Amino acid sequence: MGRPGRRSKFFETRSCAANARSIRMNASIFIMDSWYVAAIEAELATDTIFARTICGEPIAFFRGSAGQVIALEDRCCHKSLPLHMGMIEGCSLRCGYHGMVFDDTGRCTEIPGQEHIPANAVVRAYPVRSRHGCIWIWMGDPALADDNEIPDYHWLDAPGWGARTNYVHVKANYRLIVENLLDLTHLTFVHGRTIGNAAVVKQAGVTFERGDREVKVTHIMRDVQPPPSYRASVAFDGPVDRWMIVHYAPPSFCRLYTGAVQRQGDQILRRLDWRNLNAVTPETATTTHYFWGHAQAHDPGDEAVTDFVVSQIKATFEEDVVIFEAQQAAISADPGRPTSRFSTKADAGAQHAMRVLDRLLKEQASGQPVHIKFTELQLAPQLPASDVDIAIDI
Repeated sequence: MGRPGRRSKFFETRSCAANARSIRMNASIFIMDSWYVAAIEAELATDTIFARTICGEPIAFFRGSAGQVIALEDRCCHKSLPLHMGMIEGCSLRCGYHGMVFDDTGRCTEIPGQEHIPANAVVRAYPVRSRHGCIWIWMGDPALADDNEIPDYHWLDAPGWGARTNYVHVKANYRLIVENLLDLTHLTFVHGRTIGNAAVVKQAGVTFERGDREVKVTHIMRDVQPPPSYRASVAFDGPVDRWMIVHYAPPSFCRLYTGAVQRQGDQILRRLDWRNLNAVTPETATTTHYFWGHAQAHDPGDEAVTDFVVSQIKATFEEDVVIFEAQQAAISADPGRPTSRFSTKADAGAQHAMRVLDRLLKEQASGQPVHIKFTELQLAPQLPASDVDIAIDI
């Protein structure tokens, strides 16, 4: 995390030594030099201080006088009262205990009853950006924050796509969610009522591609029955060719490209194109903020269709959350026991993702820079020439 020699200086600028120790502990399990989704835009209302813990760090979010999002450490450096219990004054927060004011850089600008402001009267300010209907936060060294490393989720606000964003709090470690997203064979058994059916396990041709810091898993199914949610969303009345592509970039971003076409000879009768965009933000070692967005290319302007499809997708997430939390409960009950005793061939994508994540944590611990982007892997499925017409548009 960070460039060699810079991390210790960054720690020294923190408001107290205890905070530095806390960040070192968090950095041992979370990638800190990374953007994370902190909230959906609609969660942060004007004139409201919004508290959320990201990667073990409590943060107070609010909107400044121009509507911009500001994020400060949610702990006054005077007597440790959470700043979200205070009040907004322009682009500053006033602590609700002794009235000290902290501006958008984290510096104390006023101490009621005295003129002198100590140099260490400062809380941490985090880089934040608004993009694709989400609020993104950089958890590491602010000097290394690069807007170009914010994952591209443009489908969430692109013309021609109907989209929604959602949030769920999960009582489980974020890695369990990433592993789930990279192993879609569970769809048959967990999501049989919505997006899963037997074809996902029995008839899918699966390929795995590995980059230095990315993973892509591609499922192609020929002449299979569409799952229930596909039939409900598009009037498929026969077998389809179906694809599911998962693209992972660390620490915890997964973009899913899913779709199907129904043919009659060389003619495409019906087509479905979905994007499922996942941002898995660690809260603590055993809890996670799970943000997901859905975008669809068919009937993008029909709000009722979009709402119906999202209701179907939401049901699958609710099914997954039950799995995640049951796993975490079992792991927490016997932490010394291996999480998994053996692997299957379907685990290959998730295994590589975890190796990538572990390697980056080691690099971070040694002070090496950690730069993460969705750049290495070509996403279009490698289909025969006769099937080029169903290649996805990225």
